[in-house]
Amino acid sequence: MVEKSEKTERNCESSLSYDRARTLVEWARGRGRILIVTHDNPDPDSIAAAVALRHLFLVQTGQDATVAFGGIIGRGENRSMVAELEIFLVPISTLDLDQFDVVCMVDTQPGTGNNSYPTDRRVDLVIDHHAPRNELQQVTWVDVRQEYGAAATILYEYLCCLNISINTRLATSLFYAIKSETQDLGREWSKADRSAYLKLLPLSNNRTLFRITHPQVPGSYFAVFNRAIENARIYGSVLIFNLYRIDNPDLVAELADFMLRREGVDHVMGMGWYDGGEIFSLRTRDPEVMLGRVVRTILHDLGTSGGHGMTAGGQVRPMAADEGAQHDLEQLVTRRYLKALGLKPTPGQALVSGESDGSPR
Repeated sequence: MVEKSEKTERNCESSLSYDRARTLVEWARGRGRILIVTHDNPDPDSIAAAVALRHLFLVQTGQDATVAFGGIIGRGENRSMVAELEIFLVPISTLDLDQFDVVCMVDTQPGTGNNSYPTDRRVDLVIDHHAPRNELQQVTWVDVRQEYGAAATILYEYLCCLNISINTRLATSLFYAIKSETQDLGREWSKADRSAYLKLLPLSNNRTLFRITHPQVPGSYFAVFNRAIENARIYGSVLIFNLYRIDNPDLVAELADFMLRREGVDHVMGMGWYDGGEIFSLRTRDPEVMLGRVVRTILHDLGTSGGHGMTAGGQVRPMAADEGAQHDLEQLVTRRYLKALGLKPTPGQALVSGESDGSPR
């Protein structure tokens, strides 16, 4: 026992993770069937964190867990990640939720509006790196670390602290999660994220990572890029684009990242209509902006939202599908976005031609 404890301590850089991982295992042991819920349209961080938590339960308690998601896995890289690493996820709509004795959430929280778990049901455990919400007071077991750049980092520390082996597939999953969430340690990372990134890299499969990050995409993908470029308007250092109706909600965030590359643009807000609601994604180059607060200001009376310093998102549901209603919403949120950033309204300029289209929408 002493030898195992010393080995665990050598592998564990965080005493907090060591204590919480041990407590979690003992709390969950023998409690029955476990459900792990990701956020809707899950990204690599949410997927990897869920897979790692499932692995932890299986190794430590012998309990297998079901990983469930709402929405779709739409982005090419995310679909490739699930296929290449043979990750098994179940649509939450296909499950009988009464069959589960323990309910966990990773990279999301009750009441955020970005997961499909019913709000009137009990949640037992939350592991996340977003700002804590009031609904967490009703959750039995909580580990929320805003200073971390990825939820996957927290789960990686759990595995290390409990001396649980990490195979190549799991290592690749966790590494890619941290890589994508922090943009290769270029955005909102912590020392813990960097440590996990560097330790997971030699354990990962580089060829698999290449295939994940370079998936083939259909022609419709480029049509959406074309629509974003045509609709984008620049207001000083702010770029706004509206995709209108889309069949993949991940495209809003992907294009927000892409549009931030435009010279002279420091802040981006993208939007698109999907499955009865409007999806928003915000990006900035300035870590002092605190986009999580900004998006709550913009959407406070319209829908739900959340985020960090440099990234944020939100949803407005229900939302009319017609372009007129979406255009009106675009005008409203553009005015609010400029005001929240402390910027004066300026005539909008087309992204490509640079011709003015009049005052801010």
